[in-house]
Amino acid sequence: MTDPNTEMPLVAHLTELRSRLLRCVIAIFIVFAGLFYFAQDIYTIVSAPLRAYLPEGATMIATGVASPFLTPFKLTAWCSLFLAIPIILHQVWGFIAPGLYKHEKRIAMPLLVSSIFLFYGGMAFAYFLVFPLMFHFFASVTPEGVAMMTDINEYLDFVLTLFFAFGVAFEIPVATFLVLWVGIVDIDTLKKSRPYVIVGCFVVGMILTPPDIFSQTLLAVPMWLLFEVGLFFGGLVRKRSEHEPEESSDDQPPAPLQ
Repeated sequence: MTDPNTEMPLVAHLTELRSRLLRCVIAIFIVFAGLFYFAQDIYTIVSAPLRAYLPEGATMIATGVASPFLTPFKLTAWCSLFLAIPIILHQVWGFIAPGLYKHEKRIAMPLLVSSIFLFYGGMAFAYFLVFPLMFHFFASVTPEGVAMMTDINEYLDFVLTLFFAFGVAFEIPVATFLVLWVGIVDIDTLKKSRPYVIVGCFVVGMILTPPDIFSQTLLAVPMWLLFEVGLFFGGLVRKRSEHEPEESSDDQPPAPLQ
């Protein structure tokens, strides 16, 4: 064990990064191995919001020869990645934490934990609220004489895009908090930019969701509200930091152990 004040060589940093990336891959593989047996059941659960609004007698279809196997396989792989996010972020934290100041660690850990829950919250919001409303709308506007029978792979690509879009959109409080905490912009500037933020939320909702007003609004409104949440907590931290003494010179980030 070396002196904690010495700098870690570049090779040691790369070695540690490689080991942590390997742990992330192993974690994803272990989760995938545990879920693979239930791949068909997982797809049944994910496709439930659409199947609930299919016309009587209609079913989902598989146009590809290998789609009945590959589509649940792909879904299980993505689920493994999503479920392994806490482990992945833990490895990220373990890599960057030794280089942070104490006051930065006090902020960074809650941000990492909250980002996990916000991402999962965005996916849950999409599945339980957005999908039923969206698929009900699509089923109601299907032209007469057209059978609504969706391909399973097309459906999976569609919902994965929305899962990711809503998961990332729900990270807005973290992003807002960070730009305030780092000092990129001040809170007064963000408050004055609120009208542009609202318009931007609807533009993002229009780009990331299907071309119907319901899904666009269901993404845009939560994004705006989450922006306000990040603005609120960012303002609290900035006010607190103004009353705290400057960081002492001996509070230096410790170098990682070799």
